[in-house]
Amino acid sequence: MTTPASAPRGPFRYGDRIQLTGPKGRLHTITLKDGGELHTHHGVLRHRDLEGLPDGSVVANSGGHEYLALRPLLRDFVMSMPRGAAIVYPKDAAQIVAQADIFPGAVVVEAGVGSGALALWLLRGVGAAGRLTSFERREDFAEVARANVETFLGAVPENWTLEVGDLVERLPQAVEPASVDRVVLDMLAPWECIDVVAEALAPGGVVICYVATATQLSRVAEYIRQTELFTDPEASETLVRGWHVEGLAVRPDHRMVAHTGFLLTARRLAPGAVLPEQKRRASKSSYSDEDVELWTPGAVGERQITDKNLRKRVREAQRAAAGARQAAAEVGSDEHVD
Repeated sequence: MTTPASAPRGPFRYGDRIQLTGPKGRLHTITLKDGGELHTHHGVLRHRDLEGLPDGSVVANSGGHEYLALRPLLRDFVMSMPRGAAIVYPKDAAQIVAQADIFPGAVVVEAGVGSGALALWLLRGVGAAGRLTSFERREDFAEVARANVETFLGAVPENWTLEVGDLVERLPQAVEPASVDRVVLDMLAPWECIDVVAEALAPGGVVICYVATATQLSRVAEYIRQTELFTDPEASETLVRGWHVEGLAVRPDHRMVAHTGFLLTARRLAPGAVLPEQKRRASKSSYSDEDVELWTPGAVGERQITDKNLRKRVREAQRAAAGARQAAAEVGSDEHVD
């Protein structure tokens, strides 16, 4: 594994990923290559016309149509990358980084990795001095995630480990007890992992769960309380509403990014510590074995993807990663010759 490229700034160079906004706001994302061309029904844009230009430049293709050229932000990349599993949206990823207090140098565990969107945000948060270990049960999802991370960063980071397997079984083997600062659980049944997470977390460490439905939220909150190993869990959701602002025409957008998931956070207590009793109304209800039967993948709305569609997503992600590797190799070869 090699070290990812440095911060994206300065003139465009071969090997850079560039987002082009063309006529009618249509987006195209390309990897700049020597001799490369972007063909559309509006004409041809040669990659050499972009090489050496500063970020934020406007160029015209052979048909005279203009394109705005920018390096894609991470949020742009994750919204358009190939997906095996549903991604964590940027609005939720930002809250996860904030609520879990992801800091440079942190030791972080993530499960499951899905398509790799959240892993990219977490890697940016922990920095070069930190470490991220991601767990994914499905090998095909892991392949998509690995390729997406490599595509965006230009290489697989040395401080990222991607484990294929069940977190409950693999986490005790992968980390020492009380050695992890933060754990992020993005899975169907996070309550199944709380016991091993409690063992892995250092005192004061944070566990944060990302779940889609109220039934999942209820069960994981009650399970965390029953362990008596954590602070009282806190739950929230994030809604984002854009606004149209043009002169005096200022109004909310007709569409908004509303519910995508709930976030629930709790902190690990010190060994032997007992949480001070908090005054709150005792719950008049609890869940039974019959209730548990309702928490099935279909009942809680787990997104299903066909094997054929997933194989296509894997190929797309791997092609993108291969293109990034080839472009990086060509750049390295050119620098060696110079």
